[in-house]
Amino acid sequence: MGAAEVWERCKAASPSHGYILAKRGVPDGLRVVPAGDPLKVAGLPMAGALVVPVVPLAGGEPVSLQFIGAPEQAAAWKAQGKPSKLNLPGSPVSGGFVVGDLRPGDPVLICEGIGQAWACWQATGCAAVVSFGAGRMKAVATELRERDPAARLVLVPDVGKEAQAEAIAREVRGEWVQMPDGWPQNSDVNDLAQRDGIEALDALLGATRKPEQRFKLLGGADLQALPSLAWRVRGVLPALGLAALYGPSASGKSFLALDMAAAIAEGSRWFDCRVTAAPVVYAALEGEAGFRLRVQAWEQSKARKLPQGLRMVLQPFKLTDADDVRDLALVVPAGAVVFLDTLNRAAPTADENSSRDMGEILEAAKALQSLTGGLVVLVHHTGKDSTKGLRGHSSLFAAMDAAVEVSRDGDRREWKVAKSKDGQDGDAQPFRLDVVALGLDAHGDEITSCVVQADEQADEVRRVKLPQGGNQRLVLEALRPMFKDGQIGKPGAPPLRPCIALEAAILAAGARLTCPTDRRTERTRDAITGLVARGVLGCNEGWLWLV
Repeated sequence: MGAAEVWERCKAASPSHGYILAKRGVPDGLRVVPAGDPLKVAGLPMAGALVVPVVPLAGGEPVSLQFIGAPEQAAAWKAQGKPSKLNLPGSPVSGGFVVGDLRPGDPVLICEGIGQAWACWQATGCAAVVSFGAGRMKAVATELRERDPAARLVLVPDVGKEAQAEAIAREVRGEWVQMPDGWPQNSDVNDLAQRDGIEALDALLGATRKPEQRFKLLGGADLQALPSLAWRVRGVLPALGLAALYGPSASGKSFLALDMAAAIAEGSRWFDCRVTAAPVVYAALEGEAGFRLRVQAWEQSKARKLPQGLRMVLQPFKLTDADDVRDLALVVPAGAVVFLDTLNRAAPTADENSSRDMGEILEAAKALQSLTGGLVVLVHHTGKDSTKGLRGHSSLFAAMDAAVEVSRDGDRREWKVAKSKDGQDGDAQPFRLDVVALGLDAHGDEITSCVVQADEQADEVRRVKLPQGGNQRLVLEALRPMFKDGQIGKPGAPPLRPCIALEAAILAAGARLTCPTDRRTERTRDAITGLVARGVLGCNEGWLWLV
């Protein structure tokens, strides 16, 4: 038996129907099963029941029917363990029932049942749509949003269904209302209207709630009100995010990373950079056997113990294993800096050159950072061609909030900020590895390790190599900005050192000189020759670089 057939044999409802009277509703669009009709649902006779049609929201014939017993009838159903509202068997509910008129762009109130819809319509004059149960509110709200993108959708849940309504409102760009405190479970807005009056319901429906939006639109004043960037190592590492410390093999990057980790743990200045103290967890995944010696050398050279805030992990760890990420995060203090030395050991089976594998590595690193709420530093290698920077897919460097590049030219080592999203790329900072004797082994051979020391001698050499004469100073001032956009990998230049073409340098710097125009090229060449002779600039095969 179809919904249309049953609907046709029902008669129009009157205002005197018991349910309409009890809920202070109206009979518009409703019918009643006539007396003597043989229809039964769940073994119960439906004669006298109010019939609410379930129709497509686009309009059309009923696709299902809901039967609501009058108060006495509903009490008899309840005595037999049946609900007061029953749906027509074999006719799935799909659609809704509209109380009032749907008009494009107008507010639409979405309610579980017709009693709530009547109350909302009477309080506001806005259309109210019956979803026929909380479980169908999402489907009805979604269809209404698709039909009218400009509509203001307001979900009106019964007490206890507020969280569900909020979730739906977030999905459909809608709002929801919440019954006042103190109402028992499953109470609804019809109950509120009957107890406190229609004006109270109107006030409630006017105080809608909006879900917090994922994306926020900020203006200039909002941006100015944001907190300043928090640095862990001023100008080098931020307090939050992902960072990399990288360089070729034997460049000293792991010694530098340990030295940086110790400075962060005790809050001491590092290469004259201000440090804000934080707990540090150092996962030494490469060279584990020698790590004890590195710590011993650090303590001996500094004449103090390793900071209490620095803790080591010497067990194997895989970024690509979700259990490893979760278990490590459980022992990392909140807001800590986590060093993973090296990335290759942390992702041993991944193809670093694959965008897909690198994407998985980055997602895992971000997950670890999110779980710990601090900074994750990936210690990594450069490739065979060190001038190309971080080894692996380019997405790795792009995803970093900061990157520190370590380079080596013979015994000369230096580090510099290669990337800082919220700062400036820094000048090269020279350092050296001092050998520390730690005693003798069982065979009488000397045990040694190394510690990082700022190379003040290199800085002193730089100070001695000051340009002589006004032209040299003017030329050097003109060339310094050009090196920031220079090219790396030029013959004779140190690895990763930016270079500029000699002829381009002469052309740019000549414009800064105050001598006659016909003498500028000559004077510029003389100034550059003097800077090269004093060791301020390096030159080879038509390329210049800062020494």
